[in-house]
Amino acid sequence: MTRTLVAGIGNIFLGDDGFGVETARRLAGGRLPEHVEVADIGVRGVHLAYQLLDGYDTLVLVDATARGEAPGTLYVIEYDGPGADPGAVPAIDGHRMTPDTVLALLDTLCAGTGGRPPRRTLIVGCEPASVEEGIGLSPPVSDAVPEAVRLIEELLRDGEPSTAPAGAAEAPPAR
Repeated sequence: MTRTLVAGIGNIFLGDDGFGVETARRLAGGRLPEHVEVADIGVRGVHLAYQLLDGYDTLVLVDATARGEAPGTLYVIEYDGPGADPGAVPAIDGHRMTPDTVLALLDTLCAGTGGRPPRRTLIVGCEPASVEEGIGLSPPVSDAVPEAVRLIEELLRDGEPSTAPAGAAEAPPAR
């Protein structure tokens, strides 16, 4: 059976950066296929890298993702891999574990343990309004959370969203 991990990442003390954590919390409260696990990773990127060593076929990262659109815009990004030198060892900074850094660390860990990274990684992102210090999501990002939950449920069911949700943008692969 295939295994999927949906990981909500972000810092709840930095406004809209808590989008991934809130979306994962709401998603975990629903009915999901048996092969799907939902984790609130928050800012524990190293923990995520080690959890992925347990063997997942698909990883869905849920995070605030600034790409220049209107706040609350949702993105589905197919992750192609780190843009840096593939032979470089990732710099580990527990406070700045971006998806690139986490997945580069995972590649390093897999090489040392014989494990394998997920075959497919998707990022479901939301354009933040503010990532300044403060607790709570801005109205447009808060309004996007239920739509993100629906989008992720559709991805888990079908593998691809059938239509772009309102306010969503298909983004080019992250580099």
